[in-house]
Amino acid sequence: MAEYIIQTKNLDFNFSKSKKAIDNLSLNVPKGSIYGFLGPNGAGKSTTMRLLTGIIPDDSDSIEIFGASLQKQIPEIFNRLGCLVESPALYLHLSGYNNLKYIAKIREVDESRIDEMLNVVDLYNDRNRKVKQYSLGMKQRLAIAMALLSNPEILLLDEPVNGLDPNGIIEIRKLLVKINQEFGTTIFVSSHLLSEIEKMCTHVGIISKGKLRFEGTMKELSQNFGQCKITISLKNPKAVLEKIPEEYNAVEIETESKISLVLDDKERIPDFTKKLVDFGAEIYEIRIQEGLEEWFMSLTR
Repeated sequence: MAEYIIQTKNLDFNFSKSKKAIDNLSLNVPKGSIYGFLGPNGAGKSTTMRLLTGIIPDDSDSIEIFGASLQKQIPEIFNRLGCLVESPALYLHLSGYNNLKYIAKIREVDESRIDEMLNVVDLYNDRNRKVKQYSLGMKQRLAIAMALLSNPEILLLDEPVNGLDPNGIIEIRKLLVKINQEFGTTIFVSSHLLSEIEKMCTHVGIISKGKLRFEGTMKELSQNFGQCKITISLKNPKAVLEKIPEEYNAVEIETESKISLVLDDKERIPDFTKKLVDFGAEIYEIRIQEGLEEWFMSLTR
């Protein structure tokens, strides 16, 4: 049985009497996982983050972290938690190094950790530059270094790639995987980007309108909802269609020199393409029509 490091039990929260921001939310975050908390904007992700970090008090005492009530562990629990909720609070007129030095003094962390964390987030060579000269991606990495200074067991990150360009998104993704694998840190990360959660996380919880719609491993998500429908443009589709096993539900799209079929998940596409070539197919194009992304959009709409 998995050991859960974060759990919420029927968590509710209202900003007003007429609207529930969080509705009967029960999360189970395994120790050592990268847990993606996924949902569209306004789904309740940031509100949940504020509750998990104590920014918003949980009056119902429905949150357990490290197997005990969150409310009863505040403020001592923050020695074991690293948090980045909303925009990072950085001193732009100070260098990256001095931002970390300031946090180290407040949290009574040995300053020897500063260089180590700068290396982890790949900012060591920029440690003496003022933060106002940093790119948005560098600022996010510095904020993550600040959250890691006290060597936390859990890292809570709210939309860490929001506003970043594609290179910045890739850098943050690689950094989080590195932190998880090298330090064993459990990472709880919220996002509205399904593609990033797919590439990075071991587990996922999907929230919409304050309610949990799915929770499980990425493999379970793919197995349950990850079937993908593809269309293939090719020469002489009738001849190829006769060689495709019935299990794929392959059909010809009339007048378009295409066939349509269903695969268990998109990871099957490369192997299936090789089989088509072995059948003698001359392929012009393969296009994904339906899959995990379409299911996610319909579930959270």
